[in-house]
Amino acid sequence: MTREPHVPRFLAALPAPVRWLAVPTALACTVVVLLGGWGASADPKVETPEPRGKAAEYCRALAAALPQELLGHARKDPSPASPYVAAWASTPRIVLRCGVPHPEALVDEKQAEISPTVNGVTWWPEPLGDGGYRFTATQRAAFVEVTVPGGAAAIPLDAAAALSDVVRASIP
Repeated sequence: MTREPHVPRFLAALPAPVRWLAVPTALACTVVVLLGGWGASADPKVETPEPRGKAAEYCRALAAALPQELLGHARKDPSPASPYVAAWASTPRIVLRCGVPHPEALVDEKQAEISPTVNGVTWWPEPLGDGGYRFTATQRAAFVEVTVPGGAAAIPLDAAAALSDVVRASIP
């Protein structure tokens, strides 16, 4: 004896091809929604600094001189646009912020003296929890911060090093 499968009443009223496609369509829509949600979280909000006076002028000059490509990653600035923030598209992305406050962890100028210096720019390194680093250009009229999350560059200092010439030329 063959038993007919039980079909809920609301589906029984639909033609057979529609019933057969209902479950796969629902699953496909669920996957699209989940993937769309994951993509949004990969681009966290970047806090925009608010430099004043000469520091703001230097940061605007730096913004105009920044490269469109960094370590093979195209520039893709966060929204809303700001002359004080730049980013290069990568997953995760490298972010430059100009006009940031003095790094809290840098309490003594002797610490800055032992920091790596690339092409005349001293970078104060701070390790991030994800294996990346935040480098802050010290001993300048405006502090410039380059955040290199883990996985964004083979050698995190390379991003700061690649930006040293433009920082030195834009900010005394």
